[in-house]
Amino acid sequence: MFRFPARLFLAIFLVMPALAADLELRYAALERLIAEQLFTQDGRRYVRGTPATPCQYAYLEAPHLSSAASPGSDGRLKITAKFSGRSAMDVLGRCMGMGDSFDLTILASPVARKGVIAMDDVHVTTMKDSYYIRRVRTALTESFGKDFKIDVRDQAKKLLEQPAANSSYKQELSDFDLSAVRVTPEALVLVVEFKLVVK
Repeated sequence: MFRFPARLFLAIFLVMPALAADLELRYAALERLIAEQLFTQDGRRYVRGTPATPCQYAYLEAPHLSSAASPGSDGRLKITAKFSGRSAMDVLGRCMGMGDSFDLTILASPVARKGVIAMDDVHVTTMKDSYYIRRVRTALTESFGKDFKIDVRDQAKKLLEQPAANSSYKQELSDFDLSAVRVTPEALVLVVEFKLVVK
């Protein structure tokens, strides 16, 4: 019986072109990933100011992700979060000006851009309304599409390079590229190409 030499098999495997695969990222895992990358200041994502500027700040917290199920919103991601902000002046130690705290919903189309998940076609809605809230909605619509990006390469690297139990081989992720993103009811499906090098 002919035995295919293991070294020859590895040599052929190592010169194979990059593999294409669908990577399903469930919404609970995506929330944890966003918390690690974006909501890093006590679970908050500051879009203006810092904790050290009590009269001039704006942040999002408690994000929850799902697919948008309303008519006409196919292929869109739904993000609910709480917004808190102030746009005021410090007058003798007191903040004088506008501010509010409210829940909001962001609908956006996730896309692959330069190897990360970015957001297009952003639409922000709130149950409450006021002059300040309208300004917040406009600012978030602009900044969310520009600044909100999720990098999945490091997570894929951790997952794919994890050695099997009692294995004498090491795996190294190479040439990772995110080419497309799809929204499903349970998860984001990422279309990725990668090469896995076995050492």
